[in-house]
Amino acid sequence: MTEWISDAPPTLMGFLSPVPLPFPLLPLIAAALAVVYLVGAIRMWTRGRRWPIWRTVSFLLGCVSLAAITGLGVEAYGYALFSVFMFQQLTLMMAIPPLLVLGSPGTLLLRATPHHGAGRIVLQIAHAGLRSRFARWLLSPWIALPLYLFAFYGLYLADFADLILALPGGHLGLEVGFLIAGILFTIPVLSSDPLPVHLNHAGRALDVFAEAALHAFFGVFLMIAASLLIDNFAASSPALGVDPLVDQRIAGGLAWSYGEAPTLLMLLFVMHRWYRDDTTRDAAAARYADTHGDPDLDAYNAYLETLRKRDT
Repeated sequence: MTEWISDAPPTLMGFLSPVPLPFPLLPLIAAALAVVYLVGAIRMWTRGRRWPIWRTVSFLLGCVSLAAITGLGVEAYGYALFSVFMFQQLTLMMAIPPLLVLGSPGTLLLRATPHHGAGRIVLQIAHAGLRSRFARWLLSPWIALPLYLFAFYGLYLADFADLILALPGGHLGLEVGFLIAGILFTIPVLSSDPLPVHLNHAGRALDVFAEAALHAFFGVFLMIAASLLIDNFAASSPALGVDPLVDQRIAGGLAWSYGEAPTLLMLLFVMHRWYRDDTTRDAAAARYADTHGDPDLDAYNAYLETLRKRDT
């Protein structure tokens, strides 16, 4: 068990207390992302251009959550308890990516970056990435859903978790992988940025339903398992006064319950956007028909008039 963790059972204060991490990669990335985003937002506001406050708040909340889940005591206990590690995984894959994606960092980048000097190079790279075949492939549902499948079933049922966690930096590597997998899944579903892949609203809702069923069934499987699926925490959890099998069942309960809340919110957001877009399109069609007429309705009325004249 890592030296950052006390021998006492975990407490709320223990989870929220800072720990001396040897290399806080993800907290540093979170801080850098927050600073760059704020610079872009402030540049927009000082130039009199609109940028939604709620998008800024959403992105910054995602950065704060990323720094907290990987930089406080919860990170240390994630090395010793499967339930805490599962909480980190669910947060990195399902809670933080929607907050970051709803901040529309891509749109802010395109609008706030100067069109001269180094900014011109950044914009050229961004546009090239948006038009690339690799970006279309990477954001395809055929990539995101298999990544989700591997992050739960393949990682734990095929014993890859024990192999990776035993490696130096394996825990951090999995955290980075969880975050990337969550972002790749969330971007096509929630993003308003210009993307090389565009899903219709039905496809987005279907993706969210599939993801919800995927991790919910996995959570139930963990709760009813009669033996340990991962041995990495078998020695460290008893040292903290926690039974490993009970800890595994808590991890399953988190996957089944806590993991459903972000998914439900994503689904509600998708359905709201679907309803809003349909309402806007219908209103625009109605305004056009009032001004220019409805070709289908005009053709139908002409047909009825032809029938009336024939009968007469």
